Amino acid sequence: MTDLQTRPLTDVTLPGAPASLGRDEGPLTPRTSRTASVLAELRRPRSYPAVSVVMPTHRRHSDSAQDRVRLGNLLSDVDRRLGADPAVTRERRDDVLGQLRAAVAELDLAHAKDGLVLFAAPGEHQTWPLDRAVPERVVVADTFLTRNLVAAAAAARPYWVLTVSADRIALWDGRGDRVTEDSGHGFPLTRSLEDPDAERKERVGDLPSTFQDEQTRQFFRDADAALAGLLSTEGRSLYVTGEAAALTLLSNVGTAARDAVHVPVGGLAHASTPDAVARGIAPARAEAADRTVADALADLDGARSANKYAGGVDEVWQEASTGRIRRLVVEDNYRVTVRAGAAEGHLEPAEDDDPDAIHDIVDAIVESVLETGAEVVFVPDGTLSGVGHMAAVLRY
Repeated sequence: MTDLQTRPLTDVTLPGAPASLGRDEGPLTPRTSRTASVLAELRRPRSYPAVSVVMPTHRRHSDSAQDRVRLGNLLSDVDRRLGADPAVTRERRDDVLGQLRAAVAELDLAHAKDGLVLFAAPGEHQTWPLDRAVPERVVVADTFLTRNLVAAAAAARPYWVLTVSADRIALWDGRGDRVTEDSGHGFPLTRSLEDPDAERKERVGDLPSTFQDEQTRQFFRDADAALAGLLSTEGRSLYVTGEAAALTLLSNVGTAARDAVHVPVGGLAHASTPDAVARGIAPARAEAADRTVADALADLDGARSANKYAGGVDEVWQEASTGRIRRLVVEDNYRVTVRAGAAEGHLEPAEDDDPDAIHDIVDAIVESVLETGAEVVFVPDGTLSGVGHMAAVLRY
């Protein structure tokens, strides 16, 4: 058992990515957080056989029995494969199957998320519940299949949400689709809206609107100062929600939220549940994800013009081996089985039962480019169908 066992990927993400990588749903690089070091550890070679079991799961309790049956079938497939593999001794087969049984015993499928990854190798096992749907797969190799975790880490990149109102300004820690209120950085800020002199001011026509009086302006200045201090040490993408007048005032009194995504939705500063905040910013986060895909595609177009482009699994594999890839763009669930062709260094399609086949070439490419400091952007299936489902921007 390892210290990584059964923890969601978001739980090993440090609370702040550098500002240069602060965009929501942005690419993951191996130099930016503890998550990257965890993924690097998972990518290291294992003693054969290293087994990866990947399956979609259901959040509804009523579907947990279905998930358990599916998992049982996948483990039977592992047993069959290991038993038929002459390279796997009986002792190692029993070790790995025992590790898988131990991993399953620790699962609570009644509280499953959207996906599950199990890793088992001689002497170790790990379980990774994911807030992200994954395809069903079993892989037996000398490394673990990490691409699903890389994609989940990119999608769960942490961000801040600031909910503002005239009497309460709160900070929320966002990771993927989940947010939790943060009370460790000077937030929430609260004040009373009762003005003891309001009746006299109203008689003489001197009662300003809520977002124009000096007390409210000072309240927002205090929030801006606290936010600036936070972003200077824990820079992330920032979403600010509130009435339009509140958003305008916050921008006018300071600079900390100037580059934030403004979401004109009132009432969230007093939200009774984190889910309400998450739902309120969900459309803005979806737009950010779309922008990431659009930026990646635009980068590929620019690379074509500059002769810094590679498309398709064979070309990308060639460039990955030289360390020339700056950004890899790959469809979420693209998988292809290949083998080395007659021409040295080139790949050709192969059948899954080909003894010389490489079954996880896409995962191998992802691992390879991450090791050289490249960015990896996952895009929806079909986005790159015209260029072989994966493409890359080269450094030179």
